[in-house]
Amino acid sequence: MNTEISHVVVPGTFDPITLGHLDVIRRARKMFPQVSVAVALSARKNETGTTFSLENRVEMVRASLDEAHLSDVNVYPFEGLLVQFVKSIGAQAVVKGLRAMTDFEYELQQSDLNTRMNPDIESIYVMSNPKYGFISSSVVREIASMGADVSMMVPSCVLQHLYNK
Repeated sequence: MNTEISHVVVPGTFDPITLGHLDVIRRARKMFPQVSVAVALSARKNETGTTFSLENRVEMVRASLDEAHLSDVNVYPFEGLLVQFVKSIGAQAVVKGLRAMTDFEYELQQSDLNTRMNPDIESIYVMSNPKYGFISSSVVREIASMGADVSMMVPSCVLQHLYNK
C-alpha cells in the first residue's frame, strides 16, 4: 500500500471563495504536488441553498486561482459524498482550514464520519492565517449585501459577482 500523499482535495461550498480559502489552497499547494478544489453543490446548505449557482462558484474559484497564480490547481464541481469524490479522482487526502474551536468540532465530526466510510483517505488541517481568521463566506455576503467594501476579504474577481447579487 502506498502511504505517500501526492494528491489532496480542498473541498468547500465557496459561496463565495474568500482570501482565507485561497490561503488554505496556496498552503496545500506548497505541501503537496497535486491539489484539486472540490466545489460542493450543497443544495440544502443552511436550509436555503447557496447564494451563487454551482456554475458561478466554480467560475469564481477558477478565476480566483488564476488571479492568485495558482492555475495548476484543478477545480471540480461535485455533489454527493466527499469520500467518494476524493476516491474518484485518485486523491489520498482532504485539506481543510480551521479558524476557531467551532470549526474544529464540526471538522472532527466530519473527519470521523469520513474515516468510517473510507479509512484510506486522510484528513489534514491547517490553522487559519490570523489575517483571514475572521473571514467567512456568510460574513462576506452579509457585508456586501449592505453595500460595504469587502475587497480585503475576497479576490478582486469576486467583487463584481457579490455586488451584482
